[in-house]
Amino acid sequence: MAKSENKTKPEKTSPAEFINKVSDEKKRRESFELLEMMQKATGQPPVMWGPSIIGFGSYHYKYATGREGDAPAAGFSPRKDALSVYIMAGFPRNAELMEKLGKYKTGVSCLYIKTLDDIDRKVLAELIKKSYNYITAKKWP
Repeated sequence: MAKSENKTKPEKTSPAEFINKVSDEKKRRESFELLEMMQKATGQPPVMWGPSIIGFGSYHYKYATGREGDAPAAGFSPRKDALSVYIMAGFPRNAELMEKLGKYKTGVSCLYIKTLDDIDRKVLAELIKKSYNYITAKKWP
């Protein structure tokens, strides 16, 4: 089986420089707030992963298929329509927190938040912390 390389890798770009280029003032302000929240929840410094994801910490995964790689253990990206928060542990194991979070949408491991005003910030911080702790403690096959 040929190994394919992840396209999203840590970069040297400054997360603050990236956020400062966000054109929407409110999204830029909320991105700095989220950066601080995630740094506090994970205890890790922010690092750019690829051109648009700000990650905190990392983990090495390996699937039964043989595919393996590294990914941010927690992260976010200020997208056009919403703040995308990467909850790598997924949502089912955090159902109780999800009920208290507020207004959001989800993908597989992605939480889409229009504005931080729509959610309970303390609940989001706890969700980030629990997900980070789970994914960094997980033993991959």
